[in-house]
Amino acid sequence: MVFVTGATGILGRIIVLELLKKGKKVRAAKRPSSNINEVKHSYQYFTENPNDFFDKIEWIDVDFDDIHAVELALKDVTEVYHCAAKVSFHPKDEKEMNHTNIKATENLLFACENSTVEKFLHVSSIAVLDLFNDKGELDESSDFNPKDEHSAYSISKHLSEMEVWRASAEGLNTIIINPGMIIGTGNWGKSSGDIFPTFEKNSLTFSGGTSYVDVRDVARISIKLMEKNAFGERFIIVSENKKYADLGKQIRTKLGLKEAKILSKSTLQIGRIANVFFGWIIPQLKMATKSNIESVSSLHVISNQKIKEKLDFKFTPVSESIDFHLNNYINDKKLNKK
Repeated sequence: MVFVTGATGILGRIIVLELLKKGKKVRAAKRPSSNINEVKHSYQYFTENPNDFFDKIEWIDVDFDDIHAVELALKDVTEVYHCAAKVSFHPKDEKEMNHTNIKATENLLFACENSTVEKFLHVSSIAVLDLFNDKGELDESSDFNPKDEHSAYSISKHLSEMEVWRASAEGLNTIIINPGMIIGTGNWGKSSGDIFPTFEKNSLTFSGGTSYVDVRDVARISIKLMEKNAFGERFIIVSENKKYADLGKQIRTKLGLKEAKILSKSTLQIGRIANVFFGWIIPQLKMATKSNIESVSSLHVISNQKIKEKLDFKFTPVSESIDFHLNNYINDKKLNKK
């Protein structure tokens, strides 16, 4: 039995599907309020038999604050894919991120200690990478630098990684993956599923960029790493480094919209100053933090060399990934209008 947390999320649902395709039995964690029919609907874009696969999932509501409930969820489980996380760059979400990303990970790992779990894969983020290598790139050796200013999200993911490394040192077979911004289908408007709605609704973008990767690539790599028992290591999973403006142009052109205008770093700095005086009455200004401005105004080269060599893996080009998932977004919009 394989246990997947965050199974209704943009990545978790595809890991579940790929595991089912391999004939695995999957127990999928969700919240009582989760819309599993939306997951079922999204499967039509990834397989010709969405209902057959979906009906094989053993869904379970899990309160990760309840250790006993987590232990029950792990009954007969040999592998765990921990995808559940709160993703936000808004300061107001710091408490929730600490609770979801750190405490839930800690409790899950604690429950693994006296269970049948043999393998544990943790989904982290490139947001924890800081120190550049000799080539001026970020890679698996780019450790988190506590002296730098970070978003609350980055800190929560770093601390959750520390929990995994602790469990690894105590004998659990663990793997950490650090995906870039995941391009996927479904969960529109939430977490990574917000890419297309964001570029559609906003005629402004930023001067920087980030590293992107297709959700199908992340899911397949995760499963391959577990099959290869690549324990005690971390792996960056990115396809390409892209500017927000370039990505926005492809998306907005397909949607028949004008090209987005770029907000310069100096303009964003004005917003940061305004936040000091008006943040209490204009909530949007709370986003204008030093770490957020630096993040959206820069484009760091992030290396995917290690994973390519480990698995001889060929990534889906970002432009191809955007086309596939954007078409799914457009189709879903049409269905919602009917």
